[in-house]
Amino acid sequence: MKAKSIVVLSTIIIAILIIIVVLNRSEEKSIKIFHAGSLSIPFDDLAKEFEKEYGIKVYREAAGSVSTIKKVTDLGKYADIVASADYTLIEKMMEPDYSDYCIQFATNSLVIAYTNESRYHKEINENNWYTILGRDGVRFGFSDPNKDPCGYRTMMVLQLASIYYHNETIFYNLVEKNTPIKNNYTNNSYTVYIPDSSSLTSNEKIMIRPMEVDLMAALESNEIDYLFIYESVAKQHAISGVRYLTLEDAIDLSNPDRVDDYNKVTIEMSDGRNITAKPIVYGVTIPKNAEHKDYAVKFIELLLGEKGREILIKNGQKPLQPAVCDHKDLLPDSIKPYVK
Repeated sequence: MKAKSIVVLSTIIIAILIIIVVLNRSEEKSIKIFHAGSLSIPFDDLAKEFEKEYGIKVYREAAGSVSTIKKVTDLGKYADIVASADYTLIEKMMEPDYSDYCIQFATNSLVIAYTNESRYHKEINENNWYTILGRDGVRFGFSDPNKDPCGYRTMMVLQLASIYYHNETIFYNLVEKNTPIKNNYTNNSYTVYIPDSSSLTSNEKIMIRPMEVDLMAALESNEIDYLFIYESVAKQHAISGVRYLTLEDAIDLSNPDRVDDYNKVTIEMSDGRNITAKPIVYGVTIPKNAEHKDYAVKFIELLLGEKGREILIKNGQKPLQPAVCDHKDLLPDSIKPYVK
């Protein structure tokens, strides 16, 4: 009898604890953010600031920008905010069915990261980097162009380099010779063709991963010598010994005045989408399926405001001030003052 009473009492206690946990979860104030991998550190800082200011928990998921958006559009997952390393992906893949607008909020540039353990690191410079990368024994990395803007932007940079340096062997020696990626020249412009991701495998010359930040660990552990990555991410890893080489603005996708030069290169993805090279600009939106739109608006106000700009700058990204929006009239009223 006593044993039965203990069992009954234990069952009641467990049931009460389960109810408490469920109630606490249901009452928790939170938002969910899907964002580009290159935004991981600045968005972590923003999340901490947001939680401190509003007491609202921030849950984040980082992935390549294409994969990030497809979580909403293809997998049907809900997010309160989606942030992409390429604003045009939001405009093309989410509007108008999954989002009403896209806010352009920051810029970046592509660089070549390396460490003091990288082969020929004492020799590499802005004039010979493509020769260094092509040397026997040198291994470099870039992310999957089908899944991550940094990957297709790497292809843009390498093709633009072939144009800028008047050296058609650059793209061939570094890309076509080592991957199934191909290019074609017609009507004074280049198209780079990206095959299905299943055929984009790493080899002794090149390492390919779904997201550019996945490759940073490989660089820091000397699995690769060099890595095409955003300047902001390279700066964020300086503490671990990462250094980087800046490239000419004719090829690094940083200069709005060079847009006509960048436009000479188009990437055709494996799914048939075409992406023309242009300056790097990040975008953010609140999807239509957001469950906590009021909280999401507050987060974007933080992102676009003075504190958010300080956090971006601290982490090596240049905020757009004011931000830019394709459909300002559809923005929540409290965000409009931050946008032109």
